[in-house]
Amino acid sequence: MTVPVVTVTDSAPPRIVLISKPGCHLCDPVREVISRVARDLGVSWTERSILDDPDLNAAYSEQIPVTLVDGAQHDYWRVDESRLRAALAEPSAMDVPSG
Repeated sequence: MTVPVVTVTDSAPPRIVLISKPGCHLCDPVREVISRVARDLGVSWTERSILDDPDLNAAYSEQIPVTLVDGAQHDYWRVDESRLRAALAEPSAMDVPSG
């Protein structure tokens, strides 16, 4: 099953980032949960491979798949759908007015 990845075309970063790598057997179910939650809540998400980024590889190679929400690590190895939905119900740092 191919799950569509929503990429960001405006200046706002995606709320969810899935850090993965090719051949990761845990990534498919996590990708499906993220895709479903993002679609239901109307938030953007993207996927990045640790093979394409040495910094991601150094930070997360033993934890993939890793889910980031608003730039902060949310889960690794698995993602709990209800916990992800709750995290996304919180306003992102981009939504909070400064000052």
